[in-house]
Amino acid sequence: MPIIIYDLEMTVCRKKTQISEIIEIGAAKVEERDGQLAIVDTFQAFVQPAKNPVLTKATTEFTGITQDDVRTAGQFPEALARFLAWIGSAEYFLCSWGPDDKLQLIRECRSHKLDMTWIRNHNNLQRLLTSIRKQEKHQQMGLKAALEWLEIPFAGSHHRAMDDAVNTAQIFVRLADQMKLERNEYTEEKPEDEVVYKTGHFANNPFGNLADLLEEEPYAG
Repeated sequence: MPIIIYDLEMTVCRKKTQISEIIEIGAAKVEERDGQLAIVDTFQAFVQPAKNPVLTKATTEFTGITQDDVRTAGQFPEALARFLAWIGSAEYFLCSWGPDDKLQLIRECRSHKLDMTWIRNHNNLQRLLTSIRKQEKHQQMGLKAALEWLEIPFAGSHHRAMDDAVNTAQIFVRLADQMKLERNEYTEEKPEDEVVYKTGHFANNPFGNLADLLEEEPYAG
C-alpha cells in the first residue's frame, strides 16, 4: 500500500483579510522494495492562485516561487487532478507534516466545490513523531529540527513543496517501524473560513485556532 507524503506551499499574506492559496504541490511516494521502504517516485506541480494571481514580493522571498513559475500553471482543480492521477487508483495512506496542509486542502477543495473523499487514511507525521519522543503536543518538532535529530541531511531548498515532501519521507522511512499509520475516512472538518499563511514576522499563527498544535516558530510549508 503506497504512502503518499505531500507538502504544500502557499501565498504569504500581510493582512488578516487576505486568504492564502496553494501555489505548489509536492509529494513523495513510499513503497516497499526488496523488503525495505523507499521513495519510489516524486510529484511536483505549480498552482496559479485564483483569487490573487499576482504573487507578492513576500511570497517569492519566502518560497522562492516566482510569477513566471505560476503564470502558465493550471489552477488548483487542474493541479489536484494531476496529483490524484499520479497517486493512482490503489488504496493509499496520505501523510503530511503537521495539520496545516490538510486544512488548506479542505479549504481549497470546498472553495472550488471539489470532492474531498480522497482525503482519507490521512496521518500527521509530526504528531506521530511527538508520540515517539513522548513529548507534549506543544513541544512538536519542526521539520528541520526532526531531520537534525535523526542526523538526516536536508536535501534541496526549504519551503519548496517537493523538497520538503522528500525530506519528510526520509523521516518516515527511518521511523516507519515506530509510526503506526491509521486508516480513516474523510470527515467534514471546519477550518477557519479565512486561512492566513504568514511567516515568523507576524504575531498571529497561520491557523489561529491551531496555535496549541504548532511549535513556537510557525510552520511555513
